Amino acid sequence: MKIVMVGGVAASMSAASKIKRIDKNAEVIVFEKGGFLSYGACGLPYYVGGFNNDHTKMIARTKEQFESIGITSHLYHEVIKVIPGEKKLLVRNHETGDVFIEHYDKLMIGTGAAAVKPPIEGIDKKGIYQLKTLDDGISLKEAVQNENIKNVVIVGGGYIGIETVDAFLELGKQVTCIEFADRILTPFDREIAVHAEQEVLKHGVNLKLSERVIKFEGDERVRAVVTDKGTYAADLVVLAIGVRPSTDFLKDTGMHMAPNGAIIVDREMRTSISDIWAAGDCAVVYNKALQENAFLPLGTVANKCGRIAGENIMGSHNKFIGALGSAAIKVCDIELGRTGFGEADAKRLGINFKTVVVTAYDHPGYYPGQTPITIKLIYETNSKKLLGAQTVGIKGAVLRVDVFAVAIHNEMTTDELGMTDLVYAPPFAGVWDAIHIACNAAK
Repeated sequence: MKIVMVGGVAASMSAASKIKRIDKNAEVIVFEKGGFLSYGACGLPYYVGGFNNDHTKMIARTKEQFESIGITSHLYHEVIKVIPGEKKLLVRNHETGDVFIEHYDKLMIGTGAAAVKPPIEGIDKKGIYQLKTLDDGISLKEAVQNENIKNVVIVGGGYIGIETVDAFLELGKQVTCIEFADRILTPFDREIAVHAEQEVLKHGVNLKLSERVIKFEGDERVRAVVTDKGTYAADLVVLAIGVRPSTDFLKDTGMHMAPNGAIIVDREMRTSISDIWAAGDCAVVYNKALQENAFLPLGTVANKCGRIAGENIMGSHNKFIGALGSAAIKVCDIELGRTGFGEADAKRLGINFKTVVVTAYDHPGYYPGQTPITIKLIYETNSKKLLGAQTVGIKGAVLRVDVFAVAIHNEMTTDELGMTDLVYAPPFAGVWDAIHIACNAAK
């Protein structure tokens, strides 16, 4: 049996590794469009910002390591067409330009998502970058070594955009961040996101909200970014305005897809076509909190679902228990975390809910270094079942989200979590932890 992986980063390589652990004699072939396998793309902004100066530290396993366990990998090879009726693929070798046919018995699609590049005037000028792949990171890292790069414009205020803002602040650049929405970090509710806005402003970022980029000016190289409200000098631009599932090569297969192009899979990672599985940023995933499929392009989800896909390709019928959209971000000197519902989710689903916002502390004041943590909870009005949680603080805020995630996963109420036996010691937490305080404030 020949099992082919399309894409070679998180989901596909998790699946491939699981398959080889189940059957070391299975024939597994990987086609990866880029030049690296199995790397942590979430580390890219920190690599660019100099927090880590060795890109190989982001690589979980090299091509040679995968091949040592019997996984055959082809880098710079892109699958450009799938013909399910004949169980064959058209593959382009980008190093030679050749196109050839590869057959499969079972197919795993883990092509991830690509950074959105809208049709804006001047978008192909030199000096305009995206940050999605390790190849992108290496190119951007090299570019910022130029001492003439002083004014940097980040287009987009989501996770990658704000992490990139942080990176360029670390490098001592003058940073402008332009966001089309009326706030940054829109997965967070306003009461939490405002802390991030205040933080970047405090560090000198020229933050421009509710502005739309209309063109990039300059000769061959970008020199300015023009919006519907102003013009901003730019020696370098990073586009971070979202991602889109990399599934165009499947458009003629008849495979069921969501409106954004994400592959629709069941909880066993099966697509609508027999003998084809999919997982990662190219596919939807079951959201346990919302009890519906969602597009959650997160490395945590990709690795879990890839592993399940590998098991099921080999004959199991394991179902993914569900994601909660748990995520975190460092913004200069503070950290933010979230899990489960936001207010917009509860309103869209017509749930009768309440919210509470509490500021407590990471540990008692009689131990040095006490810092505040702001917590927002979303919970059902009558049952008080916890639906969502968001936190922000200097330290200790993000890891507390993991406790909230476990509580939401197990459908706990705020009353139950408010009395859960959490640790207490003055260097770490109070006798009533910030988690307890927030839950007990929920009325």
